[in-house]
Amino acid sequence: MTRDVDVLVIGGGPAGYIAAARLGQLGRKATVIEREYLGGECLNRGCIPSKALIHVSSIYRHLRDHGDEMGLPMADHAFDVVAMQRWKTGVVEKERKGVETILKANGAEWIHGTASFVAPDRALVETEQGKEELRFRAAIVATGGYHVALSGMEPDGIQVLTARDMLDLDHVPPRLLVLGGGVSGVELGEHYARLGSEVTIVEMMPQLLPGVDPDLVREVTRALEALKVRIFTSAKAEGLRKEPSGVTLSIRTQDGSVEVAGDVLFMTVGKRPETRHLNLEAAHVALNVKGFPVVDDRMATSNPNIFVAGDVARPPMLAHKSYREGIVAAEAVAGLSSRWSYQVVPSVIFTVPEVASVGLTMADCEGKGIKAREVRFPYAALGRAHANHEERGFVKLVAEEGTGLVLGVHAVGAECGDFISEAALAIEMGATVRDIAGTIHPHPTYGELMGEVALLWLGEPLHVAVRKGAR
Repeated sequence: MTRDVDVLVIGGGPAGYIAAARLGQLGRKATVIEREYLGGECLNRGCIPSKALIHVSSIYRHLRDHGDEMGLPMADHAFDVVAMQRWKTGVVEKERKGVETILKANGAEWIHGTASFVAPDRALVETEQGKEELRFRAAIVATGGYHVALSGMEPDGIQVLTARDMLDLDHVPPRLLVLGGGVSGVELGEHYARLGSEVTIVEMMPQLLPGVDPDLVREVTRALEALKVRIFTSAKAEGLRKEPSGVTLSIRTQDGSVEVAGDVLFMTVGKRPETRHLNLEAAHVALNVKGFPVVDDRMATSNPNIFVAGDVARPPMLAHKSYREGIVAAEAVAGLSSRWSYQVVPSVIFTVPEVASVGLTMADCEGKGIKAREVRFPYAALGRAHANHEERGFVKLVAEEGTGLVLGVHAVGAECGDFISEAALAIEMGATVRDIAGTIHPHPTYGELMGEVALLWLGEPLHVAVRKGAR
């Protein structure tokens, strides 16, 4: 038996559930297939649980380091990991129920199971109750990505751990090895260092957080070093030895071969689009050389009735990008003229200090032949930063010479992820530095940094001393 459905959505993560909700708003009924939990990786084993844990360890470390001077002495430095995990789980479960409510409110059907295509207009859904074939008018694939592993170092959940394992640990590993110095490796490595782990991070590229402005990375690196995190960059993993007492990772650095020991290894070396079990060939969906479905600006594939959104569609693999792609795909299915057409996608890394970036860097401008100028305003000159004991960091503004057109903003410091949206809006709207400087920013907030750095770029700074005539 084959059952007819309107729009089949495979994947209940950020792209999938948002697409389903938008379809309901547009009068279309979505049938969502999710093999694990609603909310996908971001809600269940990524963004939300990691930020919950990071929040807790940040408070703990801040009070340990500065509690006495702020009148909050920590006589007892004990830390209850089990209680922290219980709180994190509560946060995730609350958010997960919220997603279910959103789907229900928008008339979507949710099926707990897996789906694979059997024809260009049909998919086989497998659940605990059995198998069912669904014929759809349109489909949106939002299956996310999967974490890759190096040969011979495959995760086992005991000594070689994934991000999911790291987020569920009921103890603090005395010695933690992190293979991969990208966002996940640095965020969670720093988190466990704050709780007392001896952390070693190994990264193949010349710097941690590859692709991020080196000036921002230097600030994060200094913070890691202050926590006594051992860092190897330009280092290639060559082998892993497991023993009852722990693990030993062999790496090759520019100075030769080194062995580093730990109790566990956290493997986080990248992600690929999750298309392995979809049988896309049967759906006549073509893939590009990197394994992503070939997609146009309507999020449509080579099959005009099948769309993709989220991590499975293309990089960057970010939840907020996935939200937008889910909306575009849903609106395209509903016959609207929506397109994926955006100048910038902001990014935030939840280290301490936080990192946020949007638009072009000076290096980008030089590579494109754009005449631009950059200025840097320090957190140390901001009243809110002093009030919160968060003087580390700065915000950089890149704008075009002559016109003052805002091209990029890059920041490292407390809560910078919250004001980077203003920078993204400025770039999308074609705003100038004068537009930002002329906007009243409430005091005392971290958002004032946007107004302050704009004034500095214009040569009219009010809260930093600049030599007269200097820009």
